[in-house]
Amino acid sequence: MDKNNIKKEYSNGEITVIWQSGKCIHSGNCVRNLHQVFKPKEQPWIKMEAASSEEIVNAVAKCPSGALSIK
Repeated sequence: MDKNNIKKEYSNGEITVIWQSGKCIHSGNCVRNLHQVFKPKEQPWIKMEAASSEEIVNAVAKCPSGALSIK
């Protein structure tokens, strides 16, 4: 697997956030919009249990690069 394009999925049982590292431009929108969920210095860095599905969907929608998506 290409280390520059890692794809990870994080689920809360209702929605799944997909993160694609190769698309990430590090705008910080995810952290600014929902800092309790998106914690880049922790592992795993997306804490799905820290907010409602609706809040997570809204924050992911603000990702300018498409590195974060919902399924």
